Amino acid sequence: GQAMSRHFAFLRGINLGKRQIKMADLKTCLSGIGLRDIRTIVASGNVGFETDDDSNLQARMEAVIAKTFGFQVGVVLRSESEIATMLANAPFGQLDPQADLTRHVMLFDTPLPAGLALNDRPGHTEVVRIDVREIYLAGYRQPNGRYTEGMDDLGKQIEQQLGKDRLMTARNWNTIEKALK
Repeated sequence: GQAMSRHFAFLRGINLGKRQIKMADLKTCLSGIGLRDIRTIVASGNVGFETDDDSNLQARMEAVIAKTFGFQVGVVLRSESEIATMLANAPFGQLDPQADLTRHVMLFDTPLPAGLALNDRPGHTEVVRIDVREIYLAGYRQPNGRYTEGMDDLGKQIEQQLGKDRLMTARNWNTIEKALK
């Protein structure tokens, strides 16, 4: 047996249309595969938990969610230490603290190819940092009041370079900041 460790799961594409999952039901479902101290973070689709068996964790979680709720949900995992490292790296530290912007991170389940080249738009939608499995983005407030409309374009660029089947889910950085609290 391994030591108990804490992990975070970020679910892709739930609570859209008919793909509804109540967080209480998700907790019950996941406790059925032995996950403990399950806590949801911010809104839906972000779950922290303890496990003493992290073998095939992504596959096991995806399987039990599909079985319980009747549709496939992609699960992107990070360990507690991986989240701590993301926070310690302060990826948004170079940004103007006065700027009116939102901070987002795209979380991938497998490493990104070296030399991923994304065309961003300074002052609109900026790629702030690319790590092995994360892309950090800043979306600036536009005259129409929106922040994130350039993110779809970046998403399309990523899809073109990595393929449509690449598992990714995006989160507001505020959600990541709350994960370890």
